[in-house]
Order: sequence, then C-alpha cells, then structure tokens
Amino acid sequence: MYGTLSSEFDNQYARMLRAHSELIGGATVTGSIFRVSDYPGYKPDPPGVVHGEVYRLNGEERILADLDAWEAPDFQRIAVRASNGEEVWIYSFLGEPPLADRIASGDFCAP
Repeated sequence: MYGTLSSEFDNQYARMLRAHSELIGGATVTGSIFRVSDYPGYKPDPPGVVHGEVYRLNGEERILADLDAWEAPDFQRIAVRASNGEEVWIYSFLGEPPLADRIASGDFCAP
C-alpha cells in the first residue's frame, strides 16, 4: 500500500486491512504517484519508484472486495512486481492527473 491504507494512517479501511493481514514490510514498485485531492494515485507511467508496504491477507478474500468497493470508481486493483520479488496488488488511478501533481519522491508521506 502506498497511500491512505498504509500503517501511517488510521482510517476505517486501513484499520480493517491491518486487522485481517500481516505487514510483510516495505517495498517499492515501478511507476509514479500523483497528489489527487487528499490522497495519492498510482500510475505505471512515467517511470519512477513508488514506496509502500506489502501486506499478506489472512485468507479473508472478502477484504479485497471491501477495499475494491471503497477504491471504486476512481481506482482499479492491478498486479505488479514489487522490489521484494513478489507479485502484489496495487490500486492504479484511472484518471489522468497533471504531471505537475506528481510526487517526485514516490513517497506520499514524505513528498
């Protein structure tokens, strides 16, 4: 997770994720994040590095359905390869944010 679902946030969905998963650790993915209102949006392009966290669900696939519903309609869950070698899910922003809104550091909490 690269945004408001990560461990630095205390919203309803971040708490739900933590209650039903195990934090594996930090990882990066290729792509960029953009400021979209009060949250970030991931795009695979332009190339860059996006910092986030990897969680392993505790066998409760309904959590994915709940997160998908919360992220919709602006985001779609896609699979990407993380720096730890694992294929992970990430929410990709479906809109086209201005390039000027790109978070150059790739870290939403440390832009």
